[in-house]
Amino acid sequence: MKLSRTKGVAELLAHGGTDEDVVTLTPEEPEDMWHANNLIAVDDILRAHAIRKVTRTTNTGSTTSDRVHTTLTIRVESTFFDPVASALHVSGPVVEENENVSTGQYHTLDLELNRQFTLLKPGGWDSVAKETLAEALRPESGDDLAAVVMQEGLANICVVTEFRTVLKQRVEHSIPKKRAGSSALDNGTKAFYEKVMNTLLRAVDFEPKDGNGSRALLLASPGFVATEFRKYMQEQAQRTNDKKLMAIARDAMVVHSSSGHIHALNEILKSPEVQSRMKDTKYGSETKMMDDFFKRLRNDDGRAWYGVKPVEKAVNEGAVGSGGGVLMVNNSLFRNMDVATRKRYVGLVDKVKAAGGDARVLSSDHESGQRLDALGGIAAVLTYPIFDLDESDDEEAGGDEGQNGEGMAI
Repeated sequence: MKLSRTKGVAELLAHGGTDEDVVTLTPEEPEDMWHANNLIAVDDILRAHAIRKVTRTTNTGSTTSDRVHTTLTIRVESTFFDPVASALHVSGPVVEENENVSTGQYHTLDLELNRQFTLLKPGGWDSVAKETLAEALRPESGDDLAAVVMQEGLANICVVTEFRTVLKQRVEHSIPKKRAGSSALDNGTKAFYEKVMNTLLRAVDFEPKDGNGSRALLLASPGFVATEFRKYMQEQAQRTNDKKLMAIARDAMVVHSSSGHIHALNEILKSPEVQSRMKDTKYGSETKMMDDFFKRLRNDDGRAWYGVKPVEKAVNEGAVGSGGGVLMVNNSLFRNMDVATRKRYVGLVDKVKAAGGDARVLSSDHESGQRLDALGGIAAVLTYPIFDLDESDDEEAGGDEGQNGEGMAI
């Protein structure tokens, strides 16, 4: 993601804010669209390229329709992110008219790779938005992991990045049962392996971005399916003298999983072999952090709390500060449609940081964020134990249900 300052934004500034509240960004990688989705919030002003159908009436009264390329500026009302295609669609009313579109007409901007867009936050950039922007501009870590979770006749091909897990392709292939003296199973299995291998090489880019070796590959399955698939890749690489495929197969890590379905990836990523490789990544540290939280929760030591009101109480009492205090908030809460609710969570993050604590925004597209989501999207490890944060359970059950549901809207 590239950042630049664009001249001629006087019209944007008329919607509130200063020059510092306007950024122009150019997404260069599919991952950048994920960052853009987290950056763009309701009531932001967005300017980008658009294709608009324009109907004109001639002097004779007949009408013609044309699709024209133009630049539109809208006030954001909703966003839709397609994680598989890494496509981001942003909708809202037009706030600056031009020769083709009038003010107030609705339009959906389709943000594209390598085409810049300009974003204005009329209320200014809060601390969470600034951190999200900093992450978007950070160079690629090179730690993205390709994973194939498989069983006989089924394979899920994924890419695990620093911020999310993306299902690239699902491969299914019917393998006939073996009859006595028949090689049908062998032929069916080979056809399945060939289909998975070809799909994997098409769906995943194994070329290094930093010149320091290809992207790592993780193979997981019950039984010996993953091991046999790795062996098949090596044999094909030798047969075709494909050095790239040979390197991928040679360095592939094989681990056990309970099944070949996508949900098994969660347990795989927590295995010691995988954790040792990912221990220094953002995802690895977040997984360890959630494991530590659940361990404290089971021990009931008074330092692990979840839910909006208990965590908010703990933060306001200064119990999530220096000396081990950790606040964990799901990033989905910051895409809230209600600006006041978003500010509530941003305020908690700022208070914890000011007190010297660790405030983490977890990705809802990773296993750690999904575990946090099941707890209402917010949790905390306290600096010291408190045992009465849930005194008003009855009140919280009625009040927090609306807050949590509202806070998790996307």
